[in-house]
Amino acid sequence: FLYFLVGSNQAQTKHRVLKIDRTEPKDLVIIDDKHVYNHQEVRELLSRLDLGNRTKIGQKGSSGLSRAVSAFGIVGFVRFLEGYYIVLITKRRKMADIGGHSIYKIEDTSMIYIPNDSVRITHPDEARYCQFLFTCFPFSDTYSYDLSHSLQYNLTLLQRPYELWSSAASSAEEEVHTQSKQDSFDIFEDEGLPTQVVYGLQNEPYYKYVWNGKLLERVKDIVHHDWLMYIIHGFCGQSKLLIYGRPVYITLIARRSSKFAGTRFLKRGANCEGDVANEVETEQIVHDASVMSFTAGSYSSYVQVRGSVPLYWSQDISTMMPKPPIRLDQADPYAHVAALHFNQMLQRFGSPIIILNLVKKREKRKHEKILSEELYPAVINLNQFLPPDHWIDYIAWDMARYTKSKLCNVLDRLSMIAENVTGVLRTNCVDCLDRTNTAQFMVGKCALAYQLYALGMIDKPKLQFDTDCVRLFEELYEDHGDTLSLQYGGSQLVHRVKTYRKIAPWTQHSKDIMQTLSRYYSNAFSDADRQDAINLFLQVYQPLESKPHLWELPTDFYLHQRSTMALPQERRSYTLWWSEGTLSYLPVPYDEVTCEDNMRKMKVKRVNRFDESIDIYTEFFKPYELTSFDDTFCIAMTNSAREFMPKTVGVDPSPFTVRKPEETGKSVLGNKSSKEETLLQRKTAASAPPPPSEEAITSTSEDDSEEDRDDDGSVSQRSTPIKLLTESGESARTQERLSFHHRPIFLKWISSLHPPTETFLPPSSSLPRREPVSCFTEDSIYAVCPPQADRDSRDVFESHVMTGQGQMRALCRDDMLMYREYVKNRYM
Repeated sequence: FLYFLVGSNQAQTKHRVLKIDRTEPKDLVIIDDKHVYNHQEVRELLSRLDLGNRTKIGQKGSSGLSRAVSAFGIVGFVRFLEGYYIVLITKRRKMADIGGHSIYKIEDTSMIYIPNDSVRITHPDEARYCQFLFTCFPFSDTYSYDLSHSLQYNLTLLQRPYELWSSAASSAEEEVHTQSKQDSFDIFEDEGLPTQVVYGLQNEPYYKYVWNGKLLERVKDIVHHDWLMYIIHGFCGQSKLLIYGRPVYITLIARRSSKFAGTRFLKRGANCEGDVANEVETEQIVHDASVMSFTAGSYSSYVQVRGSVPLYWSQDISTMMPKPPIRLDQADPYAHVAALHFNQMLQRFGSPIIILNLVKKREKRKHEKILSEELYPAVINLNQFLPPDHWIDYIAWDMARYTKSKLCNVLDRLSMIAENVTGVLRTNCVDCLDRTNTAQFMVGKCALAYQLYALGMIDKPKLQFDTDCVRLFEELYEDHGDTLSLQYGGSQLVHRVKTYRKIAPWTQHSKDIMQTLSRYYSNAFSDADRQDAINLFLQVYQPLESKPHLWELPTDFYLHQRSTMALPQERRSYTLWWSEGTLSYLPVPYDEVTCEDNMRKMKVKRVNRFDESIDIYTEFFKPYELTSFDDTFCIAMTNSAREFMPKTVGVDPSPFTVRKPEETGKSVLGNKSSKEETLLQRKTAASAPPPPSEEAITSTSEDDSEEDRDDDGSVSQRSTPIKLLTESGESARTQERLSFHHRPIFLKWISSLHPPTETFLPPSSSLPRREPVSCFTEDSIYAVCPPQADRDSRDVFESHVMTGQGQMRALCRDDMLMYREYVKNRYM
């Protein structure tokens, strides 16, 4: 009548045990003794439990313990109309590695019913709810890295001085694990060596991007935090850029918001709390993979956001139309919902916040223009209460109209916008899919150039198209866009980067038509079931026998708009629309400053310096496992030299050399067997949902090729107090340069590395100084002068030779300390 859940570390040297009561039909009873067992202790415990649960000969009943399932982690606990289920991760795939921390994609889960059959109370609708929860979502998880926060946030905590945490460290809950003489035999107890202690920080996740927070809510205060695994929904992909053999990892992480989440036509605009539909935070991390750790390595991160227009608006899908009309559901003259949304951004990202609005501005019948006419006055209203240094920048640009011009280059214009961005960019169109993904790619391409420049990999912050580097980055971004489009719109991208470059092959048009039809089918027939699955997984709707079933609700509007069911207890100011303390720390984000509110979210852990929980080497290299080089993730991931560099002799190996399309390595890969191609091709998280032919798709606001045929290719632009694009004549529009006020921001390296002139010279203070550690002379082919080794190197070599001859040197104090801690952690 009990479930025993045994968890261990990767080396299986430390174990914890959870006891789950199965006699309660509708309650969840979990017991965690918080004790850490070694391998021998947990074997003895399970053996005693097995013997104690065996029945006598001739009696019916249990025959002892039996293994139910093996899993990689707990997603959470959920209850519908009967008892509780436990959701376990049964299949995973490694997707990325950041600073030695592995990030996995969840590929399969298992849901196990907890109550025993003898106490089970059945309900006829239970099976239907179970089918909803089994809908596949591409989730990502990790054991040791906080995916809900950005890299900047995670590393900022470690840079704070120890004095700030000294009071918390003295009252830390977890002290160094010491065993008494009665518990174990310590062969080093007479050495008198001190125990080396380090302090670490454990912060709370950012629950806006955590998707299983509600599933863990019942147990997070009962069980040890090692049992809790917070997962995100979105995308994770990583590729390796080889620069003359030097590995540089480019990682793309997309975090989809769990607030106001749903499918395309069923979730538009914002809710009463300022959460917008299809809100995704995309972070690109570039780091030199030659050095693994965060403390000694070189890391760079850039974040941008996409999300629906923060207004009360929706589209009527009661009629079968490819483009349902846009309607404003509620008047908001004081921009209250927009204020709530941008207050969240100021707290998380600081200032300035830059809006790139890509919706259409000139239409024969007003459709998308309705949103621009409402968003622009809302930003004007909010800015009049902010200091000028922290104004919200607003850029309105009709990208779809500009694309139709034969004389204008869309990507050049996006590059101009990206060059002037000095903060976090928030991009939106109507769906935040095709146009938004291309715009984010161009901004990310510009940021990638500055990241490589700051790492000392290139001499100018410029990257050209048709280079191995940009092709690798473009493929990564298209996988990112396909995945996000499948989650929200039901299909892959309709318009890609090649479409806007106008170099897409003629076969791409037929694929676009199929994606459009698939998207339309998905929105019409399957979006409602997907929305129900999301509401059930996020526990927005919790089944009760006294309430209507989920599939019986005419709308889920009241589930996401909480203010409609109760009067607000606190009315926010329309003028002081930001949270207390946010404005005083700008441009630094409030979430990253050292204040009492943020200090309460941290827990200080006191652990042994050699403890496996902080041993990056053991976690990454896994010395306790027998592995093959061909199966390692760093070799199997997408590689610029293997997949993009031409295979002909005499080719420049630089990934920054412009190549012709027929020179790429992709054509060579096409001749390989399907097994080799599967090994070499990553396809990251885009393979999570079923193909578009099985799961349907949309086409409306993103498919702009059928509209405005009588309009020319120029774009009307207006000048506003918020630095809109300036209105100019027809001849000046194609050559217009954008002008923004450059302000100091928290990511200082972007503005400091951007001089006002067109010539980019790397400042000596910003580039890491890489000096050779050895000097080699220009020897002839007949005689070689060996380099001189320093004294330390000779000592190491002599010690190695003497050890091989049986003459070991005396162990010093540090050696004894290290060996003692290794033996205690491994075997005691």
